[in-house]
Amino acid sequence: MTDRKLQTAVQGVRGRLEVPGDKSISHRAVMLGSIADGDTYIKGILDSDDVRSTLGAMADMGVEAEWHNQDVIVHGRPLTALQEPSRPLNMGNSGTSTRLLMGLLADQPFPITYSGDASLSTRPLGRVIDPLGKMGARYVATNQRLPATKVPTQGLQGIHYRLPVASAQVKSALILAGLQAEGQTVITEPLATRDHTERMLQQFGVTITRDGQNIIVNPTTKLHATTIQVPGDISSAAFWLIAGLIVPNSQLTLTKVGINDTRTGILRLLQRMGAVITMANVVADGGEPYADLTVTTQGLQGIHINGDDVPTAVDEIPLLVLAATQALGDTVVTGAQELHVKETDRIATVTTQLNKLGANIEAREDGFVVHGGTPLRVAEPTVVDSCGDHRIGMMLAIAALITDGEVTLAKAEAVSVSYPSFFADLERVVAE
Repeated sequence: MTDRKLQTAVQGVRGRLEVPGDKSISHRAVMLGSIADGDTYIKGILDSDDVRSTLGAMADMGVEAEWHNQDVIVHGRPLTALQEPSRPLNMGNSGTSTRLLMGLLADQPFPITYSGDASLSTRPLGRVIDPLGKMGARYVATNQRLPATKVPTQGLQGIHYRLPVASAQVKSALILAGLQAEGQTVITEPLATRDHTERMLQQFGVTITRDGQNIIVNPTTKLHATTIQVPGDISSAAFWLIAGLIVPNSQLTLTKVGINDTRTGILRLLQRMGAVITMANVVADGGEPYADLTVTTQGLQGIHINGDDVPTAVDEIPLLVLAATQALGDTVVTGAQELHVKETDRIATVTTQLNKLGANIEAREDGFVVHGGTPLRVAEPTVVDSCGDHRIGMMLAIAALITDGEVTLAKAEAVSVSYPSFFADLERVVAE
């Protein structure tokens, strides 16, 4: 485990950054390219621990891939030609790899065991295992957690399934299983979630239909290899958006950031808090749209973030809580109980760690009450802990930028899960 002394009380962050490729899109590009007919070129893929977990799992099933600088070529093979893995598929810390692969591989005629690190092994899988079970897939897992073994199936059946909680990962797992099922699969979302799977399947030649809240999947296993351009990850860009807003004397431009409407809840919520974020060089011609975002230091207002806001900003809620500590008035977050089952219990972790720095946050069962306008400072050297959660680690590093005193981050290595160059980028924008 690595401890890292954080930069504190800086006088500004400035410059231009190209954030790493979108993690969610990178995972999906590898998975779909692996089962497509031909070679899929993935440009700007995120090179991180999580994405390498997906690449490693597909390699264990006979799919070859080649790195060319920041691009990957995946040599696809049909689902029916995947090989039985000789060992458990190691998901590392990646919940996305786990849930989506459980859907993609649900109809394989051989057993598949999924394993993960200590953190991932505490996360419940029932929301994927249960609906896949209704389709005919069966998993053996103690308390519906990893390690989990899929037993050989006798075929999948299409179902109509209403998601009890909005979840892009569960939706995507069911879409991928539905492609292999007999008959139509209909998935009903309570709220719209990120649609990367639906968009990307269209790039591979598969049509997924949306009718209101219903996603309609007709069976097909014929995917055509293509070229995927992975935009910058808005979840990674969000750290710099918050830094640019709350650190004095700041101006940052983030280039080629994905602006898919189902992922830009962070932008809409910051605008409600009074932030002005400018957008330039918009590209929206097929695939995923992206643009350059510029932010400067600004005052913010407290707001109410409710359950309707959460699905398109769920990964950014910890950062919004940090921003809210510096806003005028209180910010109330409700309907965010999903945060209990992320890499950590993010409601408890965010509250505990930011309060160590002098914030005034109350944890609630489904969110937070954040009392704004609170200067962050520590009277003596203080250790904050990522708890092995990459987003918590990076959020705390941004919080330290406005904290008076000495702060050290425990388990700093967790950030490599999604943003290996984070600390190098942080040093660069502080120096500039």
